[in-house]
Amino acid sequence: ENDGSSSSSSNVVNNYGCWVPRRVDSMAILVVDALRFDFARDHLPLSVGSRLFPPNNNNRTTTHDDDGRSRIGTSKLYQFVADPPTVTMQRLKGLTTGGLPTFADISGSFGGASIDEDSWVEQLRDVPWERRRRHCAGEELDNGTVGDKPKIAFVGDDTWVDLFPTQFDDCHPFPSFNTRDLNTVDNGCLEHLPRLLDGLVGLKEQRKQQSNHHGNNSTAMFELIVAHFLGVDHVGHTYGPNNPHMESKLHQMDVMLSDTLNTIDAAPSQSCIVALVLGDHGMTEDGNHGGGTSEEVNAGLFVHFSPGCGNGNHSKDGARGEEIGQTAARAFDSIHQIDLVPTVSFLLGLPVPYANIGGLVPDLLPTPPTTKDGEERSSWRYDTAHIATTLALNAAQVWNYLHTYSQTSRDLPMDRLRELKELLDSATLVYGDAISQSRRLQSAAIAAGGGGGGVDNDFDSTAYRQACALFKLFLAESTGLGKQVWTQFNELGMMVGICIMVVAWIMSIPLWKGSVRNEIRTSFPWSRGLGGALRMKRRNGGIKENVRGNEDGLNSSMDSFRQLEILAAVVFMIFHCGVLTFGNSYIEHEREIVTFFLATLCLLVFRRWYFFSGTHSPSFVGSSSTYLPLVVVLCSRLNDVFVTGHGLDPSIRLHAAHHPLIFLSSLCVLALLRIKWLGPSSTIKGRSGITPISLSATIDVLTIICLAGSWLEKRTLDQSRNGFIMARFAMVAVLFGIAHSLFSIAKQWKLNRQGNQNWIENVQLALFRIMLFLVIVTGPSASSTGVLIVIQCAALRFVMESTGTCEVAAPVMAAVWRLAIRHVFFATNHHCSFSRLQYSAAFVATDTFQFFIAGSSLFMNTFGWEILGSCLVLAYSRVARTTVSKKISARSNVWDWFRFFQWTEMLASCLSVSVMKRHLMVWAVFAPRFMFAAVFTVVGLFLWVLDIIMEIRIPMASKIHKSKHQ
Repeated sequence: ENDGSSSSSSNVVNNYGCWVPRRVDSMAILVVDALRFDFARDHLPLSVGSRLFPPNNNNRTTTHDDDGRSRIGTSKLYQFVADPPTVTMQRLKGLTTGGLPTFADISGSFGGASIDEDSWVEQLRDVPWERRRRHCAGEELDNGTVGDKPKIAFVGDDTWVDLFPTQFDDCHPFPSFNTRDLNTVDNGCLEHLPRLLDGLVGLKEQRKQQSNHHGNNSTAMFELIVAHFLGVDHVGHTYGPNNPHMESKLHQMDVMLSDTLNTIDAAPSQSCIVALVLGDHGMTEDGNHGGGTSEEVNAGLFVHFSPGCGNGNHSKDGARGEEIGQTAARAFDSIHQIDLVPTVSFLLGLPVPYANIGGLVPDLLPTPPTTKDGEERSSWRYDTAHIATTLALNAAQVWNYLHTYSQTSRDLPMDRLRELKELLDSATLVYGDAISQSRRLQSAAIAAGGGGGGVDNDFDSTAYRQACALFKLFLAESTGLGKQVWTQFNELGMMVGICIMVVAWIMSIPLWKGSVRNEIRTSFPWSRGLGGALRMKRRNGGIKENVRGNEDGLNSSMDSFRQLEILAAVVFMIFHCGVLTFGNSYIEHEREIVTFFLATLCLLVFRRWYFFSGTHSPSFVGSSSTYLPLVVVLCSRLNDVFVTGHGLDPSIRLHAAHHPLIFLSSLCVLALLRIKWLGPSSTIKGRSGITPISLSATIDVLTIICLAGSWLEKRTLDQSRNGFIMARFAMVAVLFGIAHSLFSIAKQWKLNRQGNQNWIENVQLALFRIMLFLVIVTGPSASSTGVLIVIQCAALRFVMESTGTCEVAAPVMAAVWRLAIRHVFFATNHHCSFSRLQYSAAFVATDTFQFFIAGSSLFMNTFGWEILGSCLVLAYSRVARTTVSKKISARSNVWDWFRFFQWTEMLASCLSVSVMKRHLMVWAVFAPRFMFAAVFTVVGLFLWVLDIIMEIRIPMASKIHKSKHQ
């Protein structure tokens, strides 16, 4: 057929619809999840390397027919750029629809998010086979198979089935969420892939004689097979990219790809089969993904054509964009993942999906290898007209979508649309001139008696190449515009939400409370005004009276130190809760900023205590307690620097905290802390003579023993011993202990015993058990972290309870608590990014995915440390309200300041993501930061409501108690 000629170009719409004839017989898409570009380039020597750098060094592999004639297959490797968020579900959606999935779609990553938009997968089911089959291959088939529509098959990651539940004819999904399962999905793919390859259109015809010889021709015929391997991604999540497990897994993928490509190379000479080996995203150096770093977005795309597809060298001389400048040339060189959508559609003879904004990759269009007499065509000349036709159709489809979108939404700037329309009109005009030139030359050749066929087939002109460049530039500009308006924003709803949060923020300001205002006046005497200062001096005996000079000097220095602490805390919180949320660099380095702020505030408190903790602190705990602020800093630094490997498999030996000597010692320390420091002090025995305290402690010690056994079993080389049984026992025991503690707290609350010391001890015990649960779902490193957190919280409680000249102001104490809690979040290898989610938490006690259990474990792994710290702040503030006299009740306001700082962070994050909604890093940085801040705020809001209920319940219980005894 004259695919690229003027006659075929003008009749494309009439004969085929708004697409071009099919260029390949069948296609195999092999997705190697998390195949980073350097993995494909450097670690696949048998498959990719041997074809990119064969002995003839021409990116072509040579096979031979039975008669000895050589046939050449073509291979190409590209850097395949993904758009964040780099999560599999969003990437597959972009690879099939050509759209730009938003960050809000990440909820669909856990299943149940089928694609309703137009996609090439759906087109394969809807477009009749007779209209899109490749005639040159189909004409060779017999037995009526030309009219039989081939099937589409899938094997691998079940995310495809979630997205396309009914589209695949031959489907073999495998569960994908257990990141510690390195082989189940890959082994399933290896089991089914050979059978599916044998049924590819083009390959099946070769095996037909052998099948007929054995009397069996039951193998189904496939025009597309998709195989999605997950092992590389799971190894990255579990062990990281620089582990021997990764080398082994990449070698397995290399052997599989080599066998697959060899099978495709053996296709008959009249068949054209293409294999697309691609990664949906990359991975960071710690094996995670989800963000927008270069390591995460730069995946690999390896394309291999069977020898029957031609030499594929049109890219060297044909349409490259140089005709109109370097801007267009760069548009040809870059390949984004959405650009694969129109390319796959044209290869398979399908219409381009309606909402696609990707641009065709001309290098991936194969060239018919020979003419009917066996001589090779001048392929790049032949293909230039065809490339111009496909780019024109692609540009028309994209403009139709953008124009329709602009009719229903005002998000697209009208000036940009006018510029795109002018560029499209220019390209269309140049393309029309090229077609006119082609027709004139063809008419002249016919008039001269030459027939015109050769002129038509080999015709090329500068106009065609200019049209290609202009169309490609239009597509690149359209994609850029689409990324600027990534999603449709409801600005009215955003403004309403911001106004509600502003009102809530104003209501949360602690200065509404009289006790807070009194504390500020005490710390800053000048805030009372001149009259207040004069009255204070008159009370001390008059303005001119000589007061004790040395004591006044000490008091003045003390006030200066305390004022400096408050000012530093306020400045740090303004930066951390407000300014930081507007800078992507600040957000990415938030861990270092939090560490610095925490150390600075603790050192300021230590400086005041060191100089004024002598005779002027009669109520202070003791001289050794002067160094408690340094203990807080030391625990944070130890946890930050020396404890690593959180969320990783216990069998990993790269981290010292995973060594049995370390985590067993840490668990023993936790058991001792539980027995000696935590729990009620009552020694009342039950009817059986068993002390309730010993029974309660036995539950926790049993939890720790089961956890130690689980980690030891997971470190064994025996794969059948997975530690699940012991982990389940540990979880059941700790959940029983948490329920027991909550029951005890509720019982005491009902009896109105908040003034009793047992109340806070029961709360501490419940929170310790919650911490044990966090240790279970976080891994061996968390045992050392748990020890440091217990010590740090004990030190913070002593600091919070200090009185007299060593009393710490409520804003400062709240800032220290907040920074310490947030530091634990970062020190446990978390970050405000979905690339840091520790999915292994969902499979601590099982290898099957259960939505609610896995979701709860992952939620607690991520946000449990924040919940734990917030509960401690509320509990200690609550105790201060009931046990401290009104004259020294500053620490009872710590919770109010803590909650105010969190609301400030929430409001600032909301403002930043609203202002930055068109920013390049909005979905990679600002939106995740906002979502994490929202969860932190919801936790604080829940505790605030609980605090209000307790405030109301206590007076009511007291009145009821008095009325019963009157």
